[in-house]
Order: sequence, then structure tokens, then C-alpha cells
Amino acid sequence: MTGNSSFLIVNHESGGILDLVRFGVWGNKESGDKFLQYSTGGVVEQLPRAEVPDHRWVIVVSILVRKLIALFGKPMEWIGYLVEFILNLFSLNGNFFGLFYNILHGKVVMPQRGSETFISAIGHLDGRIKLYKSETLTKEIGEPDFWQKIVQLGLGHRALMDLCMMASKLAYENAKVVKNVVNLHWEMHFVDFFNCWNDFEKELSTQVFILCDKPKDANLIVISFRGTEPFDADDWITDFDYSWYEIPKLGKVHMGFLEALGLGSRAKASTFHEQLFVNNLKFTKLENDTTIAPSESSESSTTFSDSDAHSVSGQSSDSERPTDTGTSFKLDMPERTAYYVVRSKLKRLLKEHKNAKFVVTGHSLGGALAILFPTVLVLHEDMDVMERLLGIYTYGQPRVGNRQTGRFMEAHLEHPVPKYFRVVYCNDLVPRLPYDNKTFLFKHFGICQYYNSLYVEQNVDEEPNRNYFGLRFLIPLYLNAGWELIRSFAVGYMYGREYEECWESVMLRALGLFLPGISAHSPVDYVNSVRLGRQRSTQMSSF
Repeated sequence: MTGNSSFLIVNHESGGILDLVRFGVWGNKESGDKFLQYSTGGVVEQLPRAEVPDHRWVIVVSILVRKLIALFGKPMEWIGYLVEFILNLFSLNGNFFGLFYNILHGKVVMPQRGSETFISAIGHLDGRIKLYKSETLTKEIGEPDFWQKIVQLGLGHRALMDLCMMASKLAYENAKVVKNVVNLHWEMHFVDFFNCWNDFEKELSTQVFILCDKPKDANLIVISFRGTEPFDADDWITDFDYSWYEIPKLGKVHMGFLEALGLGSRAKASTFHEQLFVNNLKFTKLENDTTIAPSESSESSTTFSDSDAHSVSGQSSDSERPTDTGTSFKLDMPERTAYYVVRSKLKRLLKEHKNAKFVVTGHSLGGALAILFPTVLVLHEDMDVMERLLGIYTYGQPRVGNRQTGRFMEAHLEHPVPKYFRVVYCNDLVPRLPYDNKTFLFKHFGICQYYNSLYVEQNVDEEPNRNYFGLRFLIPLYLNAGWELIRSFAVGYMYGREYEECWESVMLRALGLFLPGISAHSPVDYVNSVRLGRQRSTQMSSF
């Protein structure tokens, strides 16, 4: 199967600008082959002649954008470190005047990255920590008929949606911040935080944390994947990538998102088959036969795959660990991957909490991983796990596969009631990626809960301006960005002090006058949409 697998790799690093011009303008095959690797020959040769110009335009734009992002990758990283340091320096010292006072008195508090007081740039954009009507959610989760209500509604429960969005936002923070917020502010139970391996990027670049509503006899388990970090060039390059790998039954799936879950590497395409199928058989056997000693940070004992990456337990990342029988085994993989470690932990939690259901969530790139995780569970026929799935809530999620992928998952997520809710705010750029046209066929699926800039909600099959570059949407796009900037000064008066926007958010709105789709991706608008949303054509549960 590995040799016959179909895939497309769009490599922005292999050729230069002149090669890109030759390929884009004249369709030069030799230049195109520097950027494209196709499992059955050259991409352009495989396409009908009428589709080639459109196909080339999409690829050229993708490569150009990714080249520009890569060019500024290191400066973005340095700026990110500087911006987060300054933001934390101000916040820890009482903002500008407090910092000035502390400097004069020699009492300056210095930020320590990775500490429980160091907040990410995303956290500074939206400093809200408290859950929306958390007492209602906590009370309802404990009621015997809560899950029946959710099933009967078949729609998003607003307090649960808010928990998922806040968990998606919290995933951008370091493990200590996550643990403090979950345990102290939400009064729930933090399970673990994982930094997982991406074999293509050769680094621990995928983060995910797990919580339960309570430590014993839990009713709800939440899995939250971290999304696109604003100053991480690799994350943005992944969002603009058009590479795919075709999986039997499942269809064409975004290659970058598979890599983020640790399910292969484009450097050797056969690793996708190995990780998806060969390793699944090995890992399933180990999950059934082997138990590893408990992690210090976890609420329950962890299985084999919890031993392979960095978690807040501070354990070694060696892949060789003693079992409870005193023996040891060594995994084939050098580092731990997100899919297998989360699956292993989830199975352990579901076994321990007999009545628990689980929810998967994420914002941006995290949303893509949130929908792909149960997708691969279905592919692996883990139906005993899928039966315990309550829902998937994604916010500003990019497209993950083609129409076949959508049909495959709709059969499992739409019946007997919908379990997948894709939330999109207004002109957010990321849900319009990767490009959806007759060549690439990247398609969204499931219910799209779309919110406009007045936070009016509407259920639609596809968000308006699905590819973002529609000319008739251009003027409204910029007019709306202007309105959002004006609204940022008034929203606190309109809806209350908790909705007041900080100066960092206002500055992002100002940037939106030039790049509207970027500012609309802010978690601020997704939290507001869930809490302030007014229904146009759908009903959600009341309180």
C-alpha cells in the first residue's frame, strides 16, 4: 500500500522566485517539479488542460505566502518573545505607571517564561478567565438527564460551548497556567498537559491538555488542542499548505495536520501508512496488554504512550520505561505523538470514569486537530471510544480534507444527532483555508454556526466568501474591519465591563484595517459570539 499511496506535496523551499515565475506564468514543468511532488507523476500532467491555470494560480499563491512567512520566521519568533516579555512585564508590574514606580523603587518584577504568571500573547488579547454561567453547567452535568437533553437538542449547549472555547483559548498557555486556571478558577480537575512530537518539524510543536469536571466519578472529559500561535511561522505555513495524503476509505487529508498529530512525515511519505496502520496495531496491543506506572501529574495511571513526551510531570522523554511488572519495553517511535498519547490517556480515563462522556475542542489549527482526532479513531474502528463522544466543538478551524472525508465522518457524527459544531466568526481568514476549488477539493463538513459582526448566529452549509478572495466581498470586508475597530471602543458600554477590549485587542483591530481576516481570527470574537450570540435561524438551549 505504501508504494501506491496517492499524495501531493507542495514544497515552498525547493525552488527559487524565478522558478516560481516560470511555473506560474508559463507553466514550465521543470520549474513546477521543484515545488511539487506527486505520487503518480507530475501534478499538471494529471489535470485536464482547462484546470491548469487555476491550479497553478492557487499553488503559486500558496508557495509565495509560505516563502514570505518562512523569510520572516526568525524575526517573527524574536518579535513574539519580545512582545510577550513586554506584555508580561507591564501586567506583572501594574502596567506603565506601576512599572515606572517599581523601577524607581527597585521592585521590578521580571517575567519568567513557563511560570504560572507568564501569559501568552493570546491570553493578553483576551484576559477573561471565568466561565460563562459555570454554575449552570456544573449543575446540569451532574443531572442524570443532562446527556439526554443534549442528544434531544442535537444543537450546541451554550455553557458547554463556552467551556470549549475557553479551553481552546487556555490551550495557548503553558502547563502551569493551564493547571491553575482549571483547578482554582474553574474548580474542575486538571489531568495532564502534553508537548507532542512533530516528526516533520523535528520538535515538540503540538500541545494538548485534558481536564475532567471532577477528579472522581467524572461526567465530562475535555480534550483541548492548541491552535495557531500568532508568532509561530511554522503554524501559519501549515495553515497555508495545500499538501494532502490520500487514506483508503477516508479520502484526501491535509498532510500538515496529520503531521501535527504525529501521524507521519512528508520527508518520507510511507511513514503515514506506518503510523496510521502498522503502529496502530502495535499500540493497540500495548494498550490492551501493558500498563505503565502513574505519572505524577495525572489523575490516573498512564499507558505506554504517555511515557514518550514531555508532560507537566517532568518525567524523562526516554521511550524506554519500566512496567508495573518490573520489566521494560522500547517503542518504535523516538518521540511521542499527539494522536497516540491522547488516545491512550482517553481510554484510561473512560475506563476509570464509567459515566463520563468526552468532548474534543480547539481554536484555529487546534480545531483541525480536534476534528481529525476522532476521525482517525473512526478509521481505527475504536467504536467503543466513539460511543462515549459527546461532541466536537471547533472555532476558526481550517479545512482538513476533501468531500470524501466529509461523507466518511458525517455518517458517524450526524446520526442519530449532530455531534460536530464548527463555529466561524464573520471574516475570519483561517476557516477559508486551504483553498476550496475544483482542483484541490478541500471541503468543510458538518454544521457551521456562523456569526456576523453583530454576533447574530446562523446555521449555514458554508460561511460566506468561502475562499476569502472574492472581489464582491472586498469592500464589505474592509468596511466591516472599520466597524469592528469602532465597536471595540463601545462594546464595554453595550454589553458590560467584562466585554471591554484591552489596548492589545484594539491594536489588532487597527491591524485589521489592512488585514481584516487576521484580526477576525482573534479569540475575543469567538468568546463574544458564544456568549452574546443571537439566533437567526436556529435555537440553542436556554438557561
